[in-house]
Amino acid sequence: MKHLFSCMKAYRAEAILSPLFKLCEACMELLVPLVVAAIVDVGIASGDVTYIVTRCLILVAFGVAGLAFALTAQFFAAKAAVGMSAELRRRLFDKLQSFSYTQIDEMGTATMITRMTSDVNQVQAGVNMTLRLLLRSPIVVLGAMVMAFTVDWAAALVFVAVTPVLAASVIGIMAATIPMYKRVQGRMDGVYLATRENLAGVRVLRAFCKEEDEEREFAARNAALRREQKRAGRVSALTNPLTYALISLASIVLVWVGGVRVDGGILLQGDVIALYSYLSIILVELIKFANLIFTVSKAISCEKRIEAVLEQEGEPAILAPEGGAGGDGAPAFAFEDVTFAYHGGGAPALHNVSFSAKRGETVGILGGTGSGKTTLISLLPRFYPASRGTVRLNGVDVNAIPAAQLRERVGVVPQKAVLFKGTIRSNLLWGRGDATDEELMRAARIAQAEDVIAAKGGLDGEIEQEGKNLSGGQRQRLTIARALVRRPEVLILDDSSSALDYATDARLRKALSAMDCTVIVVSQRTASVRHADKIVVLDDGGIAGIGTHEELLERCEVYREIAASQEKEGAL
Repeated sequence: MKHLFSCMKAYRAEAILSPLFKLCEACMELLVPLVVAAIVDVGIASGDVTYIVTRCLILVAFGVAGLAFALTAQFFAAKAAVGMSAELRRRLFDKLQSFSYTQIDEMGTATMITRMTSDVNQVQAGVNMTLRLLLRSPIVVLGAMVMAFTVDWAAALVFVAVTPVLAASVIGIMAATIPMYKRVQGRMDGVYLATRENLAGVRVLRAFCKEEDEEREFAARNAALRREQKRAGRVSALTNPLTYALISLASIVLVWVGGVRVDGGILLQGDVIALYSYLSIILVELIKFANLIFTVSKAISCEKRIEAVLEQEGEPAILAPEGGAGGDGAPAFAFEDVTFAYHGGGAPALHNVSFSAKRGETVGILGGTGSGKTTLISLLPRFYPASRGTVRLNGVDVNAIPAAQLRERVGVVPQKAVLFKGTIRSNLLWGRGDATDEELMRAARIAQAEDVIAAKGGLDGEIEQEGKNLSGGQRQRLTIARALVRRPEVLILDDSSSALDYATDARLRKALSAMDCTVIVVSQRTASVRHADKIVVLDDGGIAGIGTHEELLERCEVYREIAASQEKEGAL
């Protein structure tokens, strides 16, 4: 709970004022039955209209004051709860942004979204109700019992008998439902996962006519969630009938005892009304307290899930002691006997990979699907750390370079072209926030994206979420331009020209070759890498050959097979 309390520090005043104003409202509520009793016993009994009107005005004043106290308390509670949840959500988002690729893979996107949305909302609701009711309900119950004793001690013994039974019933139901609501939250993760996957892959679903299959799978997940919620709901639904039954029984006893004492001249009719009112107040407050407990139980469960994320260590800035500065003769980058296995992935995805590149060279990475191309280039900006061996940038172990600095020096164009809702300018400025329009257009010219910008009306042209108003080739060219804005030492193009026609691809390669940076081109097409200074051929996670296009045609069977198959496809 330390993160929750830490987020509440800025709202300490609100967290104190809200319960205080609720207590003031409770005092107004506890005085009302006494005024009503006076109206019955004095005003109505004597026919004193003035007395009745005066006391009714007092009741109105109590009502107005109680409303003012309640609204003020609600304002402070809402301000504290919303402010706390905003800070908690910010911390959670910052923590998730600090996670390594391995941690993100292990946690899963759907789970992270659930933590940011549903779980935080549950915590917010719990804090809001706690500030309003945690002190008010017990004090009102205790106050009602005390006020009942001031009216008549014998009748008040009914309160002493029924209140512990009511409390025990509420606590018992609460204890039974807490683990149930934890399971409900787990089922909800599954529903969010299915929803996200279906919405993200809606085009694929329709292309393969899998709508009915996914509907059945979603229905199954939803049914499992519904079963858990109904199971918890059935138990929690016992609260109202059980408490009302106990209160009804207590009311019968109270009226009987009150009637006997009225007949004996000990009590007045107004006193019985006041006692019954206090009993009703206790019932209402216990039900409120039960709802508070249920809400807080779910909030605590969600808070623990959030806490588990916040307690995790994010990706460290460096993974190894600071290395020495690279010399002028050091390679632009080098892989030295590198082996890598994904966490829980079984066999290594890469094994014993060794090669390097000089500054300004263009290196092609070629291989079939699943050969380890994307995994290999993910090790250079240290998205994943090598399991064994060393990856160097300008002669320095990448594990010894701060992550932010490393990724400023290595530009990455991922396999999937991702753009964000906004303008072309706002997307390109991700490369470097202080870049001028001239620098943005220079990067666009190299990336062959000038016509894309012109077609959208300039740098202020609108980009929809994920670039859905652009073609695949247009998105790829803009993502390449975004990486070029940074002017990186090493530029990684991970199959990022697959949607480009051959003429545009050729112009792009020519423009990149004139740049003062080392370029890594990952592709499955020999045409995209054949002009590279060096081509690394991967096969099943290992290096099958290194050399130029002509050298590999002579001595690398894997490369010859890939080239031959693509020449046949080109002939067709």
